Amino acid sequence: MRRKQIQHHIDALIALLLFGVFAACVLAVLLTGADAYRRLTLRDQEASTRRACTQYIATKVRQSDAADNLSVANVQGVPTLILGGDEEYVTYIYCYDGWLRELYSWSEQPMSPEDGRELVQAKALDLSLADGLLTVRVTDTQGGEDTLLLSLRSEGGGAS
Repeated sequence: MRRKQIQHHIDALIALLLFGVFAACVLAVLLTGADAYRRLTLRDQEASTRRACTQYIATKVRQSDAADNLSVANVQGVPTLILGGDEEYVTYIYCYDGWLRELYSWSEQPMSPEDGRELVQAKALDLSLADGLLTVRVTDTQGGEDTLLLSLRSEGGGAS
């Protein structure tokens, strides 16, 4: 009788041990899956932020589709896209202090980079305009880059 009780306890202990190993394996798989999901979500969110920056700029450029209405300049040491250069009010789009910013201002008033409205976090904005081609390169806070090339419709302004 005593031997059967010991055997019964050993069987129960083995079953409990197998259940524990199974539970640990299930937990490990769940944690691995959750971590992979978190990384994919973060990567997609960062890519979406970069695309949002370039698409925002593309939309603003398309809205300013007129000759001599678009320029790229260094304003107070900050690469800046200037929209509406021949109008009373201009829009400045630039990156300053970790943010893509926009400043809508009277054209006669000098631009102060800290005055712009923060749009999206970004590390850098590189702009170039040559032969009717606007190149925009946005670098996010993690170092990822997104590049946009816009062929201008009107000479000196607008995009297709």
